[in-house]
Amino acid sequence: MAKRVLLATASALLSVVWAAAATPPVTPNPYADGSAQAGATKAAVCFSCHGPNGNSQNPVWPRLAGQNAVYIAEQLHLFRAGIRKNPVMQPMAAGLSDQDIDNLAVYFAAQTPLGLEADPSYWKAGKALYVHGDAAHGVPGCIACHGPLGRGNPAAGYPALEAQQSVYVVTQLQNYANGTRYSGPNATAATPNSTIMFDIAKRLTPEQIRDVASYVQGLR
Repeated sequence: MAKRVLLATASALLSVVWAAAATPPVTPNPYADGSAQAGATKAAVCFSCHGPNGNSQNPVWPRLAGQNAVYIAEQLHLFRAGIRKNPVMQPMAAGLSDQDIDNLAVYFAAQTPLGLEADPSYWKAGKALYVHGDAAHGVPGCIACHGPLGRGNPAAGYPALEAQQSVYVVTQLQNYANGTRYSGPNATAATPNSTIMFDIAKRLTPEQIRDVASYVQGLR
């Protein structure tokens, strides 16, 4: 009986995932009017943390290279609005216009992600979770939203995960699990997709978080 309930839960979550894929992102499409050339000039200040062309060398700061522009723009709007808290990013985002955000988003999206390889001790378990999920605990495979190569789904606002710093991914999954990724009275619904992540992350063990974070770090 318990097994049937958990399988039903996983199936329901997957249905939500598929339904959310058709949900338009909260931010206007930055590809429509963003300029990568203008973004390159504005991005110079970002390089001190996020690395040359968005390839961060510091594991606590995310790689932005190759991230889809819709997701970057969405997150910058959330930082600017104070819904996503970070003592460095909030002041940075506060001075950005909507046009600046679109320009930065398309610039970083056009860059090639470079990064570390997956940890050989963890990537196989991470791949199994990424591809197949954990039906016994109601966790769908990450592949459903983030794609087979971790390139995300810009139309639905799902972020790319390929080559992302594993330390950063662990932190963000922990933040989703403990409810601190976003703030405010509607934190779990801050984006069309955040409800899914708050729910899924709570079902992951620390070992699963470690494993899948290692796997996506090695995706190219």
